[in-house]
Amino acid sequence: MRNYLIKNISLVNEGKITPSDLLFKNGRIEKIGEGIQPSFAVTEINGEGKYLLPGVIDDQVHFREPGLTHKASIYTEAKAAVAGGVTSFMEMPNTLPPAFTQDLLEEKYAIGAKHSLANYSFYMGTSNDNADEALRTNDKKRDVCGIKIFMGASTGNLLVDNYLTLDRLFRESEVLIATHCEEEKIIRRNLQRLKAENRELVASDHPIIRDEEACFESSLTAIQFAQKYNSRLHVFHLTTEREMQLFGNMIPLAEKRITSEVCVHHLHFTSDDYARLGNQIKCNPAIKAPHNREALWTALLDDRLDLIATDHAPHTLEEKGYFRDSDGRLKMLSAGGHGSGSAYERAHAGLPLVQHSLRLMLHYVREGRISLEKVVEKMSHAVAACFRISERGFIREGYFADAVIIDMNQSSTVRPDNILYKCGWSPLEGFEFPATITHTFVNGHLVYGNGAFDESQYGQRMRFDL
Repeated sequence: MRNYLIKNISLVNEGKITPSDLLFKNGRIEKIGEGIQPSFAVTEINGEGKYLLPGVIDDQVHFREPGLTHKASIYTEAKAAVAGGVTSFMEMPNTLPPAFTQDLLEEKYAIGAKHSLANYSFYMGTSNDNADEALRTNDKKRDVCGIKIFMGASTGNLLVDNYLTLDRLFRESEVLIATHCEEEKIIRRNLQRLKAENRELVASDHPIIRDEEACFESSLTAIQFAQKYNSRLHVFHLTTEREMQLFGNMIPLAEKRITSEVCVHHLHFTSDDYARLGNQIKCNPAIKAPHNREALWTALLDDRLDLIATDHAPHTLEEKGYFRDSDGRLKMLSAGGHGSGSAYERAHAGLPLVQHSLRLMLHYVREGRISLEKVVEKMSHAVAACFRISERGFIREGYFADAVIIDMNQSSTVRPDNILYKCGWSPLEGFEFPATITHTFVNGHLVYGNGAFDESQYGQRMRFDL
């Protein structure tokens, strides 16, 4: 393994930006400081004019393997991730088959070990009837990021709406419980009401069907269970102004038993964008009215929202109801298509984001909406603290050398020919970012540098402190 000396770079870490050199040795951060003179052979990188950040840790992605690899695979999406400065990810259980047993969960870890260029962890899945198996995760506290509960509609039988099952999981789980919160009964009621209007449903109906009330009531339920048993609860992808009253900022993150998250697409898009992007931005929970986005930004900056993720969820263009024309532009498929219902009803929910999440947040740094230090806090430090990830998420001597170098003076544009997702599209196509990811290190290995990949080393299974 090569050792690296990064010279004259601006280090963004733990609330400060400081000029520094960094020495990476045997996969770890050996030394931080100015004027480092190593006594062994190194590959030197001139960081002048650039910034070094701890690698992004994305706690919520769908990489679709096993069973749905026509959409994505652990290899393809991890490759896209490292090109975007994401060095570690935590992946969802709603694959085929779902990760409902410890054996199936370990099969996913085996795939990660063989194919993931980024570090990895996988959530244990839950259903109304697998509580015994899910709770066996208690014996893997250092080895598994948590258990996932879909409290809103999902694929297959991943919906957990049996209150006895929920009560037991919250009562007995000794690992972090992560929840997707939408109230299924409210969603069904809203859908029936709109269908009674006898018109074709369209993408802009999505936030009406999966509305603010459905999110709030489900989040409130999860929090009430967690408070009842002092469970460790993390609520994924919050979307509404009303939900922000459920979370606090009065104690340090490390002491919180209930934590919260916002995703980049809910910070960027609003319901106004359905007119332009349609089903490309159909996702669960839905992108909602502009006042909700403003409330999310306020809560992110005042620390009621603890971290930023993606919920990266790729689908093929056909599954979203689109195709590329001869000029490479995305166009909606003609009416009819496959299956029943409107184009909106047929379109799968979810969008691909992991390659572009950091650069999207750097756009908001340039816009003056958030500081670079705060981006690092919410995408790296806070994720490590929230999940108690061992020796990652910070630039500290002795920690794993997971790091990304960015150039804030070199713009980059999302184009079909530079999208690395297996699905081959992005709702951000044509968007120009103010920055470029120039280097990504995973465990001290330069896996991505100036557009080229070195796939000679794979990521590692993340471990968690007790």
